[in-house]
Amino acid sequence: MELLEKLNWRFATKAMNGQKVPQEKIDKILEAARLAPTSSGLQPFEVIVISNQEIKEQIKPHAWNQPQITDCSHILVFAAWDNYTEERINKMFDLTNEIRGFKNEGWENYRQQILAMYPPRPAEENFTHAAKQAYISFSAAIIAAAFEGVDSTPMEGFSPEEVDKILNLKDKGLRSVLLLPIGYRNSENDWLVNLTKVRKSKEDFITELN
Repeated sequence: MELLEKLNWRFATKAMNGQKVPQEKIDKILEAARLAPTSSGLQPFEVIVISNQEIKEQIKPHAWNQPQITDCSHILVFAAWDNYTEERINKMFDLTNEIRGFKNEGWENYRQQILAMYPPRPAEENFTHAAKQAYISFSAAIIAAAFEGVDSTPMEGFSPEEVDKILNLKDKGLRSVLLLPIGYRNSENDWLVNLTKVRKSKEDFITELN
């Protein structure tokens, strides 16, 4: 199946069957998330991969008791930096220099611009910016899952504060933003599985300025 066929196949799965997703597919989904673009290439978030059933059970009541939390194969938790700091910014710029094997004057000037702009801002403003970057990676993971024939359920419906406590994210300078349970659909118990996908028409969605 081509990518667009896969995207038509996918939907926000409401019931999963508990079957485990092969590690090879998990790795590809995570690699797609890692390769997603982010502002200034800072990647200001991390992905926590949960397959431990006890941890899933702890999270479930804080995610509106949605059954996918415990019936999925893995939960991907997208957790953004709680703030931009000089240390975090420099680490990513230094990594770029290390991997590319040289320093570029324009790149170093850009580093100084970012250092002058981000750390002085309020932490909540910086967290919001970082969270928006996590959404880009989140979308890449959803698309990659569909491409691999793996179901997923994008979730904002949970208590980030409680999930942060369960995963001890505060100590890591992270705050949970999104949950992505992945697994395989339980077609017999999923009310959405046979319903036609509804999206705006091309004419209502796209404006072309030629």
